[in-house]
Amino acid sequence: MHNPTPGLPEFDYIKPASLAEASQFLAQHSGEARPFMGGTDTFVRMRDGFWKEKYLVDVKNLDGMSQINFDPATGLTIGASVNMNRVVASPEVKEYYPVLAEAAHTVASYQLRTRATIAGNICNASPAGDTIGACLVLDGSLQVHGMDGVRQEPLSTFFRGPGKTVLKPGDIATAVLFPIPPRHYAARYIKLGRNAIGDLAIVGVTALGYPDSSAPSGYRFRLALASVAPVPFRPTQAETILTQQSITATTIAEAAQAAMDACTPIDDVRGSARYRKLMVRNLTQKAVSEVWGAISRR
Repeated sequence: MHNPTPGLPEFDYIKPASLAEASQFLAQHSGEARPFMGGTDTFVRMRDGFWKEKYLVDVKNLDGMSQINFDPATGLTIGASVNMNRVVASPEVKEYYPVLAEAAHTVASYQLRTRATIAGNICNASPAGDTIGACLVLDGSLQVHGMDGVRQEPLSTFFRGPGKTVLKPGDIATAVLFPIPPRHYAARYIKLGRNAIGDLAIVGVTALGYPDSSAPSGYRFRLALASVAPVPFRPTQAETILTQQSITATTIAEAAQAAMDACTPIDDVRGSARYRKLMVRNLTQKAVSEVWGAISRR
């Protein structure tokens, strides 16, 4: 009898002593080795035959990977192996970056979130990644240890396609970095799934807004859309409308239409392209209205 979900293929488990050793091994075995932290995506993809790596390189306990640090001057650092339940529970995240906790809380189940990581969500590069929108509007970047040392990759240019990023052989994500957010900002993540929580997003909309006297409207907005294009992205035309024109219900509706026009969704088992486009418009209108309601009262 055919088993629709076969077990994991055979692989060698590698536990390097340092990031330098891990990068070297990954670079030497390019195409047949993969770093892993929580393994929530890795093991599923290997079981289903999409990934056929011979080596899994365990990097989760290397330098600083399991720490959350907040500095009032520079911002937040979330180590790459910090699980999502720790992010949701972090007092600093809840106080300064609540939309990140809100987005992380929508990922899968509590049990899975004890393994899943923000960095893994980013590196997996799924167009439907729940926490990626929050990371984009919070101006996040990825700290990467590679063969040439440590560098930062802005998330705005990180994604190249479904499952594809700018990471090179030997690269290991070590932390996600967030600057101090804008003063008096508000943000919201709205996810449309087939059930209330835990499902993959059919559409994900993140909106962040804050007062800015240099903007014609007096405010600036950052928006991010997930599950409606090959990569998660910011619809810049919609953001421009909200920056340039007085914020009214009409302006918000115009921006929501621009967000819808920026999408290139596909039909799949979870929803048609047309349905997704319409829901981008509706959810963008809702998210921006809620953010506007919060920041205009301050």
